[in-house]
Amino acid sequence: MMRAQVCSSDELSFLMEAHDGLSAAIAGRAGFKGLWASGLSIACSLGYRDANEASWSQVVDIVGRIVDSSQLPVLVDGDGGFGNFNNARLLARKLRQCGAAGVALEDSCFPKMNSFVGDRHPLADIDEFSGRLRAVKDTVADDLILVARIESLIAGHELDEAICRANAYADAGSDAILIHSRRTAADEIFAFTRAWQNKLPVVIVPTKYYRTPVSAYRRAGISTVIWANHSMRAAIAAMRQVCSRIIAEENTASIEPSIATLDEVFELFKYNELANAEARYLPHHTELK
Repeated sequence: MMRAQVCSSDELSFLMEAHDGLSAAIAGRAGFKGLWASGLSIACSLGYRDANEASWSQVVDIVGRIVDSSQLPVLVDGDGGFGNFNNARLLARKLRQCGAAGVALEDSCFPKMNSFVGDRHPLADIDEFSGRLRAVKDTVADDLILVARIESLIAGHELDEAICRANAYADAGSDAILIHSRRTAADEIFAFTRAWQNKLPVVIVPTKYYRTPVSAYRRAGISTVIWANHSMRAAIAAMRQVCSRIIAEENTASIEPSIATLDEVFELFKYNELANAEARYLPHHTELK
């Protein structure tokens, strides 16, 4: 399923960010067919910064909860693999075990920094990162989709550097290329797709160039669009508003109409299934008179 979501150029696919079981369940209910386990959003949910402050084992644990909650294919933001080739292949093996469908690895140095923070984004050596990719592919073969994420445009390099890296990462066994940009227009992205000529499927993350119409991505032959952090950002805005109103009003009466009811919570997580299971599996004792 994830291969069709990420590695098909026939139809544009969309992956929605999830950072825990709740956001995964909501995305699935909304109709998304695949999820992006966002490094930024997972870090935020743990109270960390997106700078490799969360450990790989914490990320794997949360991915398992996302998989269990949604039953959807999940592409995991694996940062740079949390170290060298050995760390990256360990991460990939554990992600396979917890049911992830794919992993994206970026060519950044450890510890990474979020692509939209600051101007210091040193890149990994091409050969060294290619070794990380080969190690992952040798470890999980086709059990996990392997997406190579190129950060050279983020780091301020020219297009030629991105194409050079894309070719190397394709040779290393990647199934798709994620090309990232921090510009507010998609000009860098489209320049890349023209030069790349769809040698491997292209994945994009339009967090900054969100005004670009989706039709332009289809015309460019892009395979997958990731909405990378929007549930987390929506949750921050909503929780901040509710907390502010409750502390100001010392009452919840005015906010009740605008928040989910408890019945909606119970329905989302199928409490009725538990009741039906109890009726089937728990012993039925008649009261003694």
